[in-house]
Amino acid sequence: MALFSKDIQSMDDLFVHTLQDIYYAEQKIVKALPKMIDKASEGPLREGFKQHLEETKTHVSRLEQVFEMHGTKAKAVTCPAIDGIIKEAEDISGDIGDPEVLDAALAAAAQAVEHYEISRYGTLIAWARELGRQDCASVLQETLSEEKATDKKLTDLAEARLNRKAS
Repeated sequence: MALFSKDIQSMDDLFVHTLQDIYYAEQKIVKALPKMIDKASEGPLREGFKQHLEETKTHVSRLEQVFEMHGTKAKAVTCPAIDGIIKEAEDISGDIGDPEVLDAALAAAAQAVEHYEISRYGTLIAWARELGRQDCASVLQETLSEEKATDKKLTDLAEARLNRKAS
């Protein structure tokens, strides 16, 4: 379904489509994180990726809960944005031989993913509230808070350590 297809006729349709988009994205992230874990050096970045993998599995479950609460079957639609972000991360990390530079690149790639998720969850929360679905908004807010916390950890790690070691 294209973003502005005839299948999207209402705010509710748009909300469900965007849920399907982020559901696809979270599932792709669950598959991509183990590769990032394998490439990251031992230490805080690798441990952070491991922790976020477990959180991301929870994000998938929460989205399934929101679909159910909204009376809609959990279904993913292709998200070209996350596909592109993950492909770019794989391309860049495949070209880097220096492990310290690789860690800086992996952290930056992970932040690109986080920023996409933050934008989607923020939008979904606003739309859920507009649709009178505070119950859905509350569940989505839990995930948004975790995504923002992960982004902050990545920023702190990059600024305090990874970028300095790579330069």
